[in-house]
Amino acid sequence: MSVAYQQMSAFNSYGGSCSTESGFRFPRYPNPVHTYKRRSPRWRSPKAAIIPNSHLPMRSFEVKNRTATEDIKALRMITAIKTPYLPDGRFDLVAYDALVNMQIESGADGVIVGGTTGEGQLMGWDEHIMLIGHTVNCFGGAIKVIGNTGSNSTREAIHATEQGFAVGMHAALHINPYYGKTSLEGLVSHFESVLSMGPTIIYNVPSRTGQDIPPRVIYTLAQSANLAGVKECVGHERIDQYTKNGIVVWSGNDDQCHDSRWDHGATGVISVTSNLVPGLMRELMFRGKNSSLNEKLMPLIDWLFHEPNPIGLNTALAQLGVARAVFRLPYVPLPLAKRVEFVNIVKEIGRENFVGVRDVQVLEDDDFVLVGRY
Repeated sequence: MSVAYQQMSAFNSYGGSCSTESGFRFPRYPNPVHTYKRRSPRWRSPKAAIIPNSHLPMRSFEVKNRTATEDIKALRMITAIKTPYLPDGRFDLVAYDALVNMQIESGADGVIVGGTTGEGQLMGWDEHIMLIGHTVNCFGGAIKVIGNTGSNSTREAIHATEQGFAVGMHAALHINPYYGKTSLEGLVSHFESVLSMGPTIIYNVPSRTGQDIPPRVIYTLAQSANLAGVKECVGHERIDQYTKNGIVVWSGNDDQCHDSRWDHGATGVISVTSNLVPGLMRELMFRGKNSSLNEKLMPLIDWLFHEPNPIGLNTALAQLGVARAVFRLPYVPLPLAKRVEFVNIVKEIGRENFVGVRDVQVLEDDDFVLVGRY
């Protein structure tokens, strides 16, 4: 038996002190076995109070500064803003700020931050909330900031929406649960879990989620004062149905937005194309029917959606010199032939109508950076 073990045994066997050969004396402590009573086996922890979907009450200045749902309903031209990147895949906030400022100068009413176009699906939630907060801090006084805080996980949607409103976003955009999908009752419960937090736009795009949000779900949700409206991608007939029943709706299809606005009662558009030509898109939404301008923009819109969004937009902004030619995978640029086609489209519409000041270029394959880890 070692000397150290003998010393510790002596110390633990009684409540006194013991000496080592070097003269060190352990302090005198009472023996815990004899001093403290054992806990009763019948002891039980108190029951916790579980309050579902509870949120911390807002402070008075937060209530005062909270955007009214009616203010969101009045927006006509909302840009689903692109997120530019640095060569290592991090956000290029200088390019981002310049792009948002171009939207403001051209008359956009709002921006969707971290939506499909902004590649929120490729962001971590910390990046996502940071970008929403950054946009509010820099531009929230000049434009409405709508944060995409939707998820196919209700828990994530709740948490992200709480954070989004905490950093000051004016409204939330919520998609229905994708991939796993759910029942219609599940859709209602999912959206009701986040509607109580603030103004909310519901986003219906079955081509991406694999599940339509039928009108009866929206009519149920419309009982909440926080439902601002619907971004609808199904088409004119659905838009007609909503507007006739007093539901605010924005077209989610750039190629249909002109007719949706002037023939079917849509309030406006949530647009991808307005990243490139915000002034022309504003004219399309504000200045009455203009079939000639709508037709003029169709080649650009068709080009943008030749491949799934945001591939075309990312390629276009790089060619215009507004964003670096950096793609977060799995997105890759359009092929050379389509890049040449874009230059011709810009010349046809007029370079002065596009964002940025540099001449449009045909970029080579080697000019693009594809980032898989960021």
